Formats: sequence, C-alpha cells, structure tokens
Amino acid sequence: MNQPLPSSPCPAVDGVFPLHGAEFAADPHSAYERMRLAYGSLVPVELHPGVTATLVIGYRTALRILNDPVAFPADPRGWQSTVPGDCPILPMIEWRPNALRSSGPEHARYRAATTAALSAEDLHALNWQVEEIATGLLNEISPLGRADLLSQYAFPLVFQTLNTLLGCPPEIGERVARGMAAIFEGIDAQRGNDILTAALDELITVKQQRAGDDVTSRLLAHEAGLDRIEMIHQLVTLYGAGIEPQTNLITNTVRLMLTDPRFSGDVLSGSLTAIDALDETLYTDPPMANYCLSYPPRPVEVEGQLLPAHQPVVVSMAAASNDPAIAGDDRARNRAHLAWSTGPHTCPARAAGYLIAQTAIQHLCDVLPDLRLAVPAPQLVWRPGPFHRALAALPVTFSPTCHAS
Repeated sequence: MNQPLPSSPCPAVDGVFPLHGAEFAADPHSAYERMRLAYGSLVPVELHPGVTATLVIGYRTALRILNDPVAFPADPRGWQSTVPGDCPILPMIEWRPNALRSSGPEHARYRAATTAALSAEDLHALNWQVEEIATGLLNEISPLGRADLLSQYAFPLVFQTLNTLLGCPPEIGERVARGMAAIFEGIDAQRGNDILTAALDELITVKQQRAGDDVTSRLLAHEAGLDRIEMIHQLVTLYGAGIEPQTNLITNTVRLMLTDPRFSGDVLSGSLTAIDALDETLYTDPPMANYCLSYPPRPVEVEGQLLPAHQPVVVSMAAASNDPAIAGDDRARNRAHLAWSTGPHTCPARAAGYLIAQTAIQHLCDVLPDLRLAVPAPQLVWRPGPFHRALAALPVTFSPTCHAS
C-alpha cells in the first residue's frame, strides 16, 4: 500500500523510518502519519543506525501483540546475540533477569515479587511524601520568578520520591541517577550500566544489613527468593520506569497545560484539572512513546505481513493510542490509552506513578498559579531517542513568591 508521502522533517530512507534523530524527536506525530499512510499498522523502523525493528502503530494490532506472550515473548536473547555489544541502545533493551525482559515462569516469578513489594506501599503516605518534597523544591524556586521545571522541579521530585520508596540513601541514589541517565541517553551507555549496577549492589548490601519498610527490603524478603543478581535487575526495572518516564510525564503534562488552548486558559484557573491534562498527555505524548519490545521466536503472520523470528517488535504507545480507527473527541478521564502497556507486562506501578505526577502538578499549580513559558512553544527542544518522549528543558516564568508552604 505504498503511496506518495507528504513532505516531512523525518523522511524514510529506503522505506525505513529512523526513530533516533532530532527530526523525529521534533515532530513524531507527523512521522506516525506518514508511517500509517505508507504501511498501515506495521512499519519498518530503525532504532539506531543499523538496528532495525517493526513498529506497531495500530491500536488493535498492538492489543493483539501485547496480549500474546507466547507468539511475542519479551526475552531478547535470540536477537541480542546478533547485535554488537557496544550498541548504545543495548542497555535499554538487553536481556535482564527481571519481569520486563522475561517470559513464562521466570516472568511470573519476578512479577509476583515486584507487584507484592509495590502493592504494600501506602498511597496516602506516598501522597504526603510527594507534597513534602514538592514544597521543599518550590520553596527554593518560587522567589526566583523563573526556573527550568525539568531540572529544578520534576527530576529532583521524582528522584527523591523514588529513593524514599526504595529506601535508597541519597549518595547511592546519585550514582543510580547518573548511570540511568547515561543508559537513556545512549551516551557511554555501557559505562552508565556499570555505574548503575555497582550502586544497586551497594543498596542491596545496605538493606541486607538494615531492612526497612521500603520496596527494596520487601523484594529481599519475598518468597520468590531472589538472588543478588536478580535483585539488582528488579531494581534496574524500578529505577528505569521510575526516573526518566515519571519526569517526562510531569514535564510533558505541564507543557500541555501551558501551550494547548484547550488547557492553558482553564487548567491553571481551575476549570480543568491536572487529571484531565495527565490523561490527555498519556494519549498524545506518553513519556515512553515507543517501547514494550517483544521478539517472536518464529515467524508470525500479522495482518498479512510475516514478521521475522528474533527481530524486535516495538509497540508505539503514542501512535497506537492516536490511531484514527479508535480516535474520539473527549479523552478526559478516558484511560484506554496504552501508556502503561497492557496484558501480562502492564506496568505494576501505574497507581503510584499516576499519583506522583498528579500530586506534583497540582502542588505546582497551587503555588505558582501564573506559570507561563519563558520561550515561545516552538523553541522547546525534544531530546532525540527512539523510545522516550522527553523535553531537554522546560523554562518558565512566574510571579515570585516568598515560600510554598
């Protein structure tokens, strides 16, 4: 069904769409439209130069794949053996002994431990913790009249909250954040992986010596009997899902509230809520736009197309949730999007993640009700990368206040 394509800042090369460049990051939705016109639901893409995959941009096709772990398992080892070990995106998608990268009994065991450790968390206490952290950060920036909400609010809020949840001392958490950032950026990613692993190994030692009422201690005590290597990789998943995506969710939502006429005139004045903006963002600009990888162990036919064995199949949560076949006008409180995935790999921390973002945004709007962008919206820069939807910065101005308490 190849058809003439409209001009775009993200052209396909030999029919393959690159997801790793600045052009795609600047306007992914135009690229998704071109993909749909050219290929329908299944699109040949490049995750990194020389690393190809199939991107799923149809909503119903994505549901089928996400709910069929037999034909589409998450274990990448058959594919990984064909990829150079120094590939910058490998630490993001390589095999690890955790629920995200496992299938079958191993997946069930890891997921049971992680779900139990997270479900024991008191969400009321978590809400109070986020408010306390937010107040401290806003007390620092509110007298200034301007700030980068990404580096001065969203990231430190998420980072401190996650360290609290996992019982991680700040000095270890700093190294975790540094290693995780390198992995997401794909710059010296293997070194970042090493820093992350060493920091988490130290965290495990701390919790073995002094257990607490935290997620790490609960994982160690779980009947699954996770060994040290397995513990490290459960924590990798939690930090990976907790720092970068959570930061992006907050900043992407605030950006929407400050730039979209449907929200900018109403959200800060109270007619619409942070929940409405969050729901819209999870549809249009989810923090992980393209992820949920699977690797068919044998060729599988989908919609008349044969997907090869041991090659990545990537679900575009952003494109699938905006599939014209299921599009509706009102997304407020409608949570049929795929931002948290679905099926056996549904995010087990979605309740906590939603609460953290909602509380952070509501507190921000309460303290700084006249927030406005410090630059024209088209000048905001999106960080390149095949997986995330992430701003490089979110500069704002506001009327200075004395304190946030």
